[in-house]
Amino acid sequence: MKRILTILCALAIVMAGSATAMAAEPEAGQSASYYPISVEEYTYGPLDELRINKTYQLSLADDPSLIPTGDFTRNGRHYYLLDMTRKDEVGVDIQTHTEAVTKPSDTNNLETILQRLDAEMEVTTEDGYVGILRLDHTSVQVTTDGYATKTSTLTASRSYPNLSEADTSLIPKSIEDKGKTLTLGDVKWSETADVDGEGNPVTRYTATASYTGTASSRYATGYTVSASYTGEVSKPNCAVVTYTAIFGSEKAPEESEAPGGNEQHDPAPGQTEAPGSTEAPDTVKEPVDLSGLKHPVIIGVVVLALGVGGVFAFKKFKERR
Repeated sequence: MKRILTILCALAIVMAGSATAMAAEPEAGQSASYYPISVEEYTYGPLDELRINKTYQLSLADDPSLIPTGDFTRNGRHYYLLDMTRKDEVGVDIQTHTEAVTKPSDTNNLETILQRLDAEMEVTTEDGYVGILRLDHTSVQVTTDGYATKTSTLTASRSYPNLSEADTSLIPKSIEDKGKTLTLGDVKWSETADVDGEGNPVTRYTATASYTGTASSRYATGYTVSASYTGEVSKPNCAVVTYTAIFGSEKAPEESEAPGGNEQHDPAPGQTEAPGSTEAPDTVKEPVDLSGLKHPVIIGVVVLALGVGGVFAFKKFKERR
């Protein structure tokens, strides 16, 4: 029974602690989607308070809620937002633009293609932005449009001298020439008179044979080059909105140099200080916001009460039996 009671108590404490941690988490801040066009640091008022103005220039389509307004620390001072001003005006809107182009080519040699492409191009967008873009060499690509087959005729000739007769059966019907097989096409004969070893007249024939064949080769019908040009384009005389975030400052709190922050202070007259106290008597404590802890603590107490009540009822029921 004691084990059950201990488990229920521990469960209630864990649930309350987890819920408290979830409730105490800070809300996610807005992401910094814009960068200031200028940052001005100056002093203000008779006390020379250090202030910083951050100026942002947005178009009418931009969301001003994405301007970063969170606290920050700079040069030992803590800065916090005091005010945000807005000013509608006419100015020049600048944007980054990329233009994709394609053009035909008779070669796929990248070096030759880069020499033929323009290094810059002037562009005017559909919404009126004008600028000069520069070639992004890493974006250049070459694709093949298609392939075709070309057939060519091959020819070769051979001479066969000192034949006894003008008979085509004495001539090869095909030959190999440069790795291709050619077949016999035509034969031309010539004859010469000669004598044999005994001095008798004989006739010798020479055949000049022509061989023919065909060869097929596959080739690209053409190439297409694609490339991207990137740069800034601007549009004058357009509506822009200038926002100025004004940040006041105070000296950032310094961390205690003593280990564990246990720095001793003398009590003020008429005041007593508890042993081991680490806070100065004149320190003003800010009120702690416990609104985030209210519901988790209530949940933990309810769970604990239900658990204890259930155990007590079970024990009474068992004693009656």
